[in-house]
Amino acid sequence: MPDFARDAERPQPAKVALRDRLLAVRRSKSPEELTSAASAIQSALATRVRLQSPKVIAAYAPVGSEPGGRDLPEVLRAAAPTTSAVLLPVLLPDGDLDWARYEGPSSLRSGPRGLLEPVGPRLSPAAIAQADLVVVPALAVDRHGLRMGRGGGSYDRALARVPATAFTVALLHDGELLNSVPAEPHDRRVRAVITPGQGLSEALDWTK
Repeated sequence: MPDFARDAERPQPAKVALRDRLLAVRRSKSPEELTSAASAIQSALATRVRLQSPKVIAAYAPVGSEPGGRDLPEVLRAAAPTTSAVLLPVLLPDGDLDWARYEGPSSLRSGPRGLLEPVGPRLSPAAIAQADLVVVPALAVDRHGLRMGRGGGSYDRALARVPATAFTVALLHDGELLNSVPAEPHDRRVRAVITPGQGLSEALDWTK
């Protein structure tokens, strides 16, 4: 799920320019490229899920040209133990994220701005603190794990509630793991990224 530009952030000009460039590249990708990228990302993420066997996964349903593919929640549910819970976000009016359990494709509905949201009972924004695997969207991540989203701060707030023991991973297209991204005090880091070309890379590998 994207985090949308709102009045909460007055972004640096360099950040705005980088976002615009990355979004333009994403929009230029063909359906075939997006399908191929989604398949590679889903395979790498499913492997991580099977190895980790998380009890609670917090993820999202990608839309448009976002990496991961629209069926990502179903891929996660299939790879996880049957007792695991997959939580998906619900965008609140103030830009924060509530969470609800994913119960299959029929449990999703169209939300604000074309998003897909779960229809189940809301669990509260604090529910993400129970996750031991957290999958987040990003436009770019730098080689220190700093994540850049779309500017609304939704995932910065959500990641602030995630315990340090959780495995946080951002999904990217090839070319979106960068040497550096413009940073602001509220920006949060992730522990790993998945790209179609390189699969899952953890922080210690990014500088090699």
